[in-house]
Amino acid sequence: MGEFGLIKRLTKDIKPVQPSTQKAAGDDCAVMNFGKVKNLKSPRVLMTTDMLLEGVHFNLEYVPLKHLGYKAAVVNFSDIYAMNGTPTQITVGLGISKRFSVEEIEELYSGIRLACERYGVDLVGGDTCASMTGLTISITCLGVADEKDIVYRNGAKLNDLICVSGNLGTAYMGLQLLERELMVQRATNYGNNPSSNGETEGPSAFEGKEYLLERQLKPEARRDILEPLRKAGVKPTAMMDISDGLSSELMHICSQSNVGCCIYEDKLPIDYQAAALAEEMNLNIVTCALNGGEDYELLFTCSLDDYEKLIPVEDLYIIGHITKPEYGCNLIGRNGEELALKAQGWNAFEN
Repeated sequence: MGEFGLIKRLTKDIKPVQPSTQKAAGDDCAVMNFGKVKNLKSPRVLMTTDMLLEGVHFNLEYVPLKHLGYKAAVVNFSDIYAMNGTPTQITVGLGISKRFSVEEIEELYSGIRLACERYGVDLVGGDTCASMTGLTISITCLGVADEKDIVYRNGAKLNDLICVSGNLGTAYMGLQLLERELMVQRATNYGNNPSSNGETEGPSAFEGKEYLLERQLKPEARRDILEPLRKAGVKPTAMMDISDGLSSELMHICSQSNVGCCIYEDKLPIDYQAAALAEEMNLNIVTCALNGGEDYELLFTCSLDDYEKLIPVEDLYIIGHITKPEYGCNLIGRNGEELALKAQGWNAFEN
């Protein structure tokens, strides 16, 4: 089929939905015209890129290709939303080893396309090449925002409230569940028990834990949080999404804003399924919530004056406040003890 035949097959019926898309896949470059953007007085282009490597960021022994494609796209959308913008276009680069069939790559692409359809984003091009080390996915996402609406990481101010959407540590516990069951499966296969016939007895190990799996395998970007904030007249002073863990992201905001922070253990939003599995696996759920990563929830600060406006926003939690830089970054435990936060989340060069 060849590279161009594969690209044509994967993109043949993609129809752009963004007015800024002038030319999508099929030429040397995609063409976008951001001169005029609906409802934006001073449009600015946002761009982000993420690369996912097999064996480092995902394990195809338990990650379905369609889910992987969906997740690869959504994590890029999340970065755009974290700037208070709107994602509009993506390009997709794939490094493919010869063990993959065309149908399997189509399955991966079906997940990418599903994410684009749900979030109103155009897939406008990309690249494919041979890989000697497994599957590589690199996605670049473009977005737009009005200049006055863009939120950076360096705007947190003294006494600002610290807020997060959703719950924390859930995706990490989903990963621990998948890894545990993979080890069990490998041990079973190694034992080669002929009486099992490949079947497990009793209820599935995943039963009652579906939410944990969904948060790990098929996360969603929290665009639903931004619109209620706009309607309430709240603009965050600093914001980012939680990909590497709450502690790491919060310390990024504090470092770039030259402030300290204080968050409270009893204010951290933790899901029941995650807490139950952590207890079952002898893990500290607070540690998981602080450092787990891949939740893709929004972490932001906003003025103390906006407190009353935040209360009606669903699935939003106030977990602390910004302090003077000399106070550092701290967690207040349930018994009032003060613990220094440490950036123990994902580090691409240490994991």
